[in-house]
Amino acid sequence: MANDILVPFLGALQASIAVLFTIFAGVIAAQFRLLSEQSSKAISRFCVRICLPCLLIVNVGSQLSLETGSRFVPIIVWAIIYNVLSMLLGLAITKMFKTPSWTTPAIAFNNTTSLPLLLVSSLAATGLLDSLDPSPDVVQRAKSYFLINAMVGNSLTFALGPKLLNGQEEDAPDNPEKEEFEEVEEEENEADVPRQIEAQREEAEDINEDTSLLPGRVARHGTRAHFRSYLHGWRYWKELPPWAKMALDFLYQFVNPPVIGAALGAFVGLIPSLHTLMFEDQENGGYLNAWLTSALRNVGDLFAALQVIIDGVKLSRALLRMKKGEESGHVPWLPLVIITTVRFIMWPAISIGVVYLLATKTNILPADPLMWFVMMLMPGGPPGMKLTALADVNGSDADEKMGIAKFLTISYSISPLLSFSVVASLKASQAAVSK
Repeated sequence: MANDILVPFLGALQASIAVLFTIFAGVIAAQFRLLSEQSSKAISRFCVRICLPCLLIVNVGSQLSLETGSRFVPIIVWAIIYNVLSMLLGLAITKMFKTPSWTTPAIAFNNTTSLPLLLVSSLAATGLLDSLDPSPDVVQRAKSYFLINAMVGNSLTFALGPKLLNGQEEDAPDNPEKEEFEEVEEEENEADVPRQIEAQREEAEDINEDTSLLPGRVARHGTRAHFRSYLHGWRYWKELPPWAKMALDFLYQFVNPPVIGAALGAFVGLIPSLHTLMFEDQENGGYLNAWLTSALRNVGDLFAALQVIIDGVKLSRALLRMKKGEESGHVPWLPLVIITTVRFIMWPAISIGVVYLLATKTNILPADPLMWFVMMLMPGGPPGMKLTALADVNGSDADEKMGIAKFLTISYSISPLLSFSVVASLKASQAAVSK
C-alpha cells in the first residue's frame, strides 16, 4: 500500500520539480542578461497571441469531432463554476479580513495554461498518465482539456475583471492604437481627417523594425483603409447609448486570441472534411497534416516552455529588486496563508471530492478517467502570473508591487506541493474506475 502511494508521489514530485527547474532557467537567463524585461514582454505577447491559438487549433481540433463534441461540456461547465466561485470567495475574504486588494485575483485566478501543460508533459514522462489511459493520444487529450479550461478561465477574467487585468496580455501592455485614435477624436474636425490620414501614410512608409513587408502601394492603401474604418467606427461608438456601449464592451472581452484559436479548432474538428484534411494520415486524406498541421503544432508546442521561462524572468526581476533593498515590499502573513491554503489545499480537496462523487454516483460525467483526473486538478495550483499585471493596471505604488513579486516568488517556490494533489487525484480517479 505504501509503495502504491510512494511511486506516484515521487513521479508527481519529479514532474513538479521539472516545472520549477524550467522556471529557474528563466531566472538564469535574466541574471545573465540573455532576456531583458522588454524582450520577455515581447515573448509573452508572442506566446499568448500566436503560440497559444496554434496550440488550441491543433489540440482542440484533433480531439473534437461530431462523435466526441460533447466531451468538452463537463470541462467547460466545471471551469465556469470553480472560476466564478473563486472570484466570489476572493471578494468575500478580502472584505472580511481586510487583506490587500491583490488577494482577490490571487484567489480567483490560478495558473491555467503554462504550468498545467508543462506538468502534463512531465507526468507523461514519468508514466503516471498511462495508469489512467494507455492510449497513445493521452498527452494530447490531457492538454486539450487543460486548454479548454484555460480558455474559459481567461475569458471570464477578461469579461468579469477588466478593471483588474488587461484583456489579452500577461503584462498589461499599453494600447497605443486606442490612445492614438482617442487623441484624433479630441482634435478631430473635417479638415483634420485628410491630414491625419496623410500622417498615418507617411508613418507607414518610414523604414524601421515595424515597417510592413507588403509593397508600398498596398501598405499605403491598407493604412488609409484602416484609419478611415477605425475613425468611422469611433464616431458610431460615440453615438451609442451607454447601455449599448456596456453590452458591446462586455462581449468584446471574449474576443481574444485564445478564444479565437479554440473556435477555429472547434470549427475544424466539427466539420468532417476539414478534420480529415488536417489530422488524418496522408493516405487517408490528410493532405494538410504533413505541412500545415505540423507547422501549427510546432509553433503551439513552444507555448508551455516559453511561457514558464518568461515567468522565471519575471520572478528574477522581482528578486533583483528585492536584493537592492529599495522599497522591497511586504507580504502580510495572513493573505499568504489564506491564499496558499485555498490554492493548494481547499480547492484540490473540494474538486477531488466533487468529481469523485459525480463519477461514481451519477451519469453526468463520461467514463473517461483522464477527464476526471484533469477536472480534479483544474482549480488548484499557484496564482497566475497575471497578478503582476494588477499592480500595473491599478497604478499600485512600488511597495505593493514588490510585495506582490515576493508573494509570487514564494508561491512558485512551494509549487511542488502540487504533488499531493496529483497523487490524490490519481488515486481517486483509479478508485472511481474500480467502482
